[in-house]
Amino acid sequence: MTMAASMTALEQPPVLLGGSKSIADGEEELFQWPVVTEEDELAVLEVLRSGTMSRIEITRQFESEFAAYIGTAFSLAYPNGTMALLAAMYAVGVRRGDEIIVPSITFWSSAMPAFSLGATVVFADIDLDTLCLDPADIERWISPRTKAIMPVHYFGHPCDMDAITAVARKHDLKIIEDCSHSHGSRYQGRMTGTLGDVAVFSLMTGKGLAIGEGGVLCADDRGIIERAAGFGNYARHEELLSEPELKANAGVPWGGVKGRMNQMCAALGRVQLKHFPERLVTIERAMTRFWDSLDGVPGIRPHRTRPQTNSTMGAWYHPVGLYDPEQLNGLSSHEFMAAVNAEGVKLRGTCNFPLHLHPVFNELDVYGDGRPTRNAFSDRDVRQPKGTLPRAEIAPQRTIRIPWFKHDRAASIERYAGVYRKIAMHSAALAGKVSG
Repeated sequence: MTMAASMTALEQPPVLLGGSKSIADGEEELFQWPVVTEEDELAVLEVLRSGTMSRIEITRQFESEFAAYIGTAFSLAYPNGTMALLAAMYAVGVRRGDEIIVPSITFWSSAMPAFSLGATVVFADIDLDTLCLDPADIERWISPRTKAIMPVHYFGHPCDMDAITAVARKHDLKIIEDCSHSHGSRYQGRMTGTLGDVAVFSLMTGKGLAIGEGGVLCADDRGIIERAAGFGNYARHEELLSEPELKANAGVPWGGVKGRMNQMCAALGRVQLKHFPERLVTIERAMTRFWDSLDGVPGIRPHRTRPQTNSTMGAWYHPVGLYDPEQLNGLSSHEFMAAVNAEGVKLRGTCNFPLHLHPVFNELDVYGDGRPTRNAFSDRDVRQPKGTLPRAEIAPQRTIRIPWFKHDRAASIERYAGVYRKIAMHSAALAGKVSG
């Protein structure tokens, strides 16, 4: 698009003010993920035709290749990331009555598995620039029952791991890295997944590394891998359990759960992982192009790492922008996105709802204990009412969705960026007149 054409498009009113739609159908390939080729199809078909879906040979290969890519000594594959998080909690010693500190802005699976272990979760606030766990807010939530801290590299942005590690070491706490959003992300040059005691990646369709469904637990400590395997990977006990007290209980999963990955997913994962680094380069280039095009637009800032930190956003899973309604005549984030979607962009939501305010974490008695499960095995009321975590509570109003480009096509990216510029330019006319 030429500069003149771009200005003409900007001068047109938004659809919600009587203008014409900016984005036509037909560019879906820009966002198609994962990229599936004949190589992927043949790998899955080979497993399907051989009838080895529930075996482990291909899964072992995938685990080895994934660990090599991340840079850990071991990895263990699971049917989904939630199951892997449960195993990680167990593997670092989380038990009945223990507490885990988790950021309030994250997906529910960062927190809910704790209930299955008779443990509970205490939420901490976030940094509104990174949307990640605020290291300065952790210590006020530490109690004698705290066992672990779970930093979540939210939407691909690495947490401030140096500061978080300092708090963890000071209080002798384990670090469980939730890397479900941060496939390929780096913190000061180091791959996320190598920065704590144990790390977990979700590999469901739609994630940065998408293999249909799956999860991977990574660690350098063999003891963590053995306890994780003992908890839910009974088919791996003979090969993985070496400690005598663990071997004595081999053959039955101690947690009463099955942690085996389907080998069709493992086969797809091997092919996807092989091409993942080169695809990351394209995504990074496209997302950088989009944000550079919006430089200087009021009210919208990129949610991305600073170049001088040597940190990266990896696959840019579920990208968002940081939003300031005060700079845009009070136009709310929901109103802004309604106007963007009317232009044909087709995006929903902002960041996650703050979990500390969800009724499941405040009211629900999941297992019939006669009180909310969050407090069932605690010696105190750990619930956190509204006003406790102020930055997490305003985060949904301070973020907007942006397109997740998988191809670097300058003209197309400029069209999408033009929509955001247009809505910002007409914010005064749109404020209070849009159905959010």
